[in-house]
Amino acid sequence: GNSLVCHPSVPLISFTGGTKTGEIIARQAAPMFKKLSLELGGKNPNIVFDDCNLEECVATSLRSSFANQGEICLCGSRIFVQKGIYDQFLAKFIEKTNKMVVGDPTSEKTDLGALVSKEHLAKIEYYVQLAKEEGGKIETGGQRANVPGMDGGYYYTPTIITGTGHLCRVNQEEIFGPVVTVIPFETIEQAIEMSNSVPQGLCASIWTESQRKAHKVAAALKVGVVWVNSWMIRDLRTPFGGVRASGVGREGGEHSIDFYTEAKNICLKY
Repeated sequence: GNSLVCHPSVPLISFTGGTKTGEIIARQAAPMFKKLSLELGGKNPNIVFDDCNLEECVATSLRSSFANQGEICLCGSRIFVQKGIYDQFLAKFIEKTNKMVVGDPTSEKTDLGALVSKEHLAKIEYYVQLAKEEGGKIETGGQRANVPGMDGGYYYTPTIITGTGHLCRVNQEEIFGPVVTVIPFETIEQAIEMSNSVPQGLCASIWTESQRKAHKVAAALKVGVVWVNSWMIRDLRTPFGGVRASGVGREGGEHSIDFYTEAKNICLKY
């Protein structure tokens, strides 16, 4: 990777990965004025208003929280729930989470497989312990999963944490695993403020039956992609990418053509 980034014959770089690595690439590419498309980390908000379709919201939030063991940059790891339905949402969310199966990834019955490495498992354990130190309550999960026949595997239970403030480290730093926090809010303005309080800005989900509210919140969120009453619906012709510490540039459809080519103006007089 370093050889490609620094080689003078490589005119552009498209990178998907962590923010720290993106910073290194940007510094190395800058003296050569290379074009960059960086899709970096996310600490994505999942905003649940009290006028949402609760059953659909809980079902989709289960996926957006724990799909691929939470090892997707687009996962919604911070769930903000309006106080009017907070208890109801949390109860349903915990109930469905407890039914998820951690196990052999080749089995059709498995919902969560193993984490990518021993080091990453240790990172997940570190942040769960940190959440406790920051005043959080482990509602479910919070420990390694015992998978029969998979001794020594890097399995971790899907974990829900409550009681943390939106500015604590657990809610500011990307964990990239099966760990989510659930935080209550009262007003639209409070939801927007808490959502925008992190350095990253990759994506967000909004749950409401009000189009006016959805547009207002979506416009105010400092992210590159917003899903309303959905998650991970992708049309590859549309622009994709983040803002702030989640990267620079857009890819998808014509945006990809623009990035991977150079426009040239040729004026021919005859």
